[in-house]
Amino acid sequence: MRIGLSAPVVTAVPGMASAWEAGAGPGELGRIASCADELGFDHITCSEHVAVPIDAAATRGGTYWDPLATLSFLAARSRRIRLVTSVLVLPYHRPLEIAKRYGTLDRLSGGRVVLGVGVGSLREEFDLLGAPWDDRGAVTDARMRELRSVWGRSEVSGMVVSPSAPRGHVRLWVGGRTPRSLRRAVELGDGWMPFGLSTERIRAMLDRVELPAGFDVVLGTGRPLDPLSDPRATERALERLREAGATAVTCTVQATSAANYCEQSAALRAITERNGHS
Repeated sequence: MRIGLSAPVVTAVPGMASAWEAGAGPGELGRIASCADELGFDHITCSEHVAVPIDAAATRGGTYWDPLATLSFLAARSRRIRLVTSVLVLPYHRPLEIAKRYGTLDRLSGGRVVLGVGVGSLREEFDLLGAPWDDRGAVTDARMRELRSVWGRSEVSGMVVSPSAPRGHVRLWVGGRTPRSLRRAVELGDGWMPFGLSTERIRAMLDRVELPAGFDVVLGTGRPLDPLSDPRATERALERLREAGATAVTCTVQATSAANYCEQSAALRAITERNGHS
């Protein structure tokens, strides 16, 4: 089971973000990315929202750094860690646009991009951007197929696309919490990133489908972990996710500062290595 991190600072979800993050900026974020890279974490994530309704911000948070800009910044401060969108809302984007922009990042980072994609869930944001709401599932399916067809190509429909990604395949992890999202992931993607589901529900859903070889199940820890103060609880949380079917875990970490975040990350890494996770 591979272990990654949900980047702090770049989102501010109530109950998930630590107080120090409100005053943090690029310096702290870059330090944490370098630390995570040196410690050998598998991936680091950044979410996408262009704008959040004021009422929804009370539960979802209102701060969301742009994932392309953020992951590009993190790429320059790391060498190995994978850069994951968690998730891009596909109905907001044209596939060729994604292939060009994130393909350039993939080239700059040495092939470290993983695209988490989803259908989206905020109608007000769809309306603001002029994106299709009612048929967003079908739109997402079509755009996943198109993204597959144009990723890494230097010529599309008689047009030169340069630079393009240095490889012809990018891993697509599908976000969602419904059986349809899992079917979409199995049929069109390389992994599933569920959210807001119990481990029992995840295990039950996975047991109903046949997963392809090499398919990733990427689960989040939910509430922040505190590896320094409560390593046993951290171990139990990771074990529950492994039993639910996780092949990779994205961890949220409790901290009081960027320096403390790095200390917590080192403690988390020691726990995961001790328990045979990579």
